[in-house]
Amino acid sequence: MRTAYCVETVRAAERELMARLPEGALMQRAAAGLAAACADLLGRVYGRRVVLLVGSGDNGGDALYAGARLARRGAGVTAVLLAPGRTHPGGLAALLRASGTSAAPAAAEPLLRRADLVVDGIVGIGGKGGLRPEAARLAALADASRAAVVAVDLPSGVEADTGEVLGPAVRADLTVTFGTHKPGLLVDPARGYAGSVRLVDIGLDLPDPADLEALQHSDVAARLPLPGAASDKYRRGVVGIAAGSARYPGAAVLAVAGALRGGAGAVRYVGAAADAVIARFPETLVSDTGPAKAGRVQAWVVGPGAGDDASAVAEVLAADVPVLVDADGLRLADRGAVRARSAPTLLTPHAGEAAALLGVAREAVEEARLAAVRELAGLYGATVLLKGATTLVAGPTGGAVRVNATGTAWLATAGSGDVLSGLAGSLLAAGLSALDAGSVAAYLHGLAGRFAADGAPAGAHDVAEAVPAAWRDTLD
Repeated sequence: MRTAYCVETVRAAERELMARLPEGALMQRAAAGLAAACADLLGRVYGRRVVLLVGSGDNGGDALYAGARLARRGAGVTAVLLAPGRTHPGGLAALLRASGTSAAPAAAEPLLRRADLVVDGIVGIGGKGGLRPEAARLAALADASRAAVVAVDLPSGVEADTGEVLGPAVRADLTVTFGTHKPGLLVDPARGYAGSVRLVDIGLDLPDPADLEALQHSDVAARLPLPGAASDKYRRGVVGIAAGSARYPGAAVLAVAGALRGGAGAVRYVGAAADAVIARFPETLVSDTGPAKAGRVQAWVVGPGAGDDASAVAEVLAADVPVLVDADGLRLADRGAVRARSAPTLLTPHAGEAAALLGVAREAVEEARLAAVRELAGLYGATVLLKGATTLVAGPTGGAVRVNATGTAWLATAGSGDVLSGLAGSLLAAGLSALDAGSVAAYLHGLAGRFAADGAPAGAHDVAEAVPAAWRDTLD
């Protein structure tokens, strides 16, 4: 499990560790890891031109000590000092002893134009707001150069705890982070500024739970519901799908596809698209009596392509089994009815739907996704899966938010979310918690999107067909 912690927790862990170490030892650990990552990126260190963008904090010190290590290996290293009077004195002295040089920001443009590598040590994880004008100018010059850009701990200008980007920020090719990931490295939009992320272990003792969690292959494999010798379709889980309409029959077909590929023992379908569902998936159990009388299920999925059928949403919410609400169902679901449920509820909005539920502009959700998913989960007393380039899953009572980035931009296609709903619904029916069902489904769905697209456009039905391959991949 990959974890991320907020700044306050990281700072407390750093203070505790520094109290047990010789003075400066922790910074030397960080600098050694940073220098090694820079050397790996350069390939050959001797003769390369390295520019350090150095602010007044410990990030600047990390950059200076790392620069000294690179200079001792034959790199030409220049530190551009944004706050000369507050530059880390030990780090600067080490760089100068190693034959490195310093320069003022006014002299930075030709240095950056010729650089092979730029190290961003402008602002640390405690920075707030976008970069100030002088730093923003240097960040823009670095971005326009041919140099690779390495951020120290976090790209300067992004918000460590929230993933927000509130002004100009450094765009890194690689971020070398120390001790633990920070939320801003995993959550959009800041994640897009971080590039690849390399974690350097500096010995921090961090508490449970983390602020963010990201499942890995082994975590997903451990949660997958696998049938045993005594399994039958009911033990494997029966999922009900109340979806589709005369206008949107495809939503029902795709939700059923996701459920069948997600391991459900059986799928019961209720809705106006029965003929389309049976034509594509004859194994589906079809009912025309409404959700309340459809027969035994272990979980319901309601809403994809449902149009204005509020009665089906109300019937499903009244059921005493886990329920996933998506698409039109989110608009039709009564918040009080959701909050009153005793069985788990999983809501799966995209940014626009989340904005409507919160009564804010879509941009407000996209700019502060972590805050939005937590607010929605608290507002509805439900687990919320907020779709996006990084999918976030938050529980109703706090705890770690799950983040998933296995997807591909090709998943931005009509019907993709319907497949995800059916997939997550099948996992709910198999007995996974709402948090696990949502995060495992997002992981598999993202992998399936990659496999289906393979660098080219793919439709939602292709994604559904690739789910078994994604499932197998996590078990290998």
